[in-house]
Parts: sequence; structure tokens; C-alpha cells
Amino acid sequence: MIVRIVKMGFYKQNIDAFLDNFHDTKADIRAFKGCSYLELYRDKSNPSVFFTYSYWESEEHLEQYRKSDLFKKVWGRIKPLFSIRPEAWSVDKVETLK
Repeated sequence: MIVRIVKMGFYKQNIDAFLDNFHDTKADIRAFKGCSYLELYRDKSNPSVFFTYSYWESEEHLEQYRKSDLFKKVWGRIKPLFSIRPEAWSVDKVETLK
């Protein structure tokens, strides 16, 4: 399993457009083959910064999503809204405490 974390910053006037787009596409992203988990976070100290946190069965599944029409549609809509360059990390989960 791969955990994918993506940090995105938006111009204040574009936040609603981003949230609308996320609302419209989140079910499709979550239903994409290989995606088993999806969350959206908002930074407490800078409300213009958001993070997505998702689980992927494998690197191949993540790459299939990144090459998909769905990703192109989602990214095409939000890319012009960014105020900072997005950052992404693929990490391995080491331990979970409950």
C-alpha cells in the first residue's frame, strides 16, 4: 500500500471553486481502481492550504490514476487556481496506533 499526501495552496478567491471541484469529483477519485481511502484536510494556520491524503494499493494503481482522464479533468480544473506550487509525497505506512 502507498499513502499519497498532496499539499495545495490556493488564492483566497479560488477556494470555493476548489472545494466545489473536490465535492464533484471525490466519489470518482475514491472509486478509482486501487484507491481505498481519500480525505481532504485544511491547514489551521493558513486556510488557503489544503492536503489530500489517500491510500493506493500499489504504485502502479497510483500511476494509472495519474495518467487517467479523471486525473487530467481534476487537475486541469484546479491547476489554474493554485497560489503555490503543489507538493506531493508517496510514503509507506510504518505503523498505526488505535
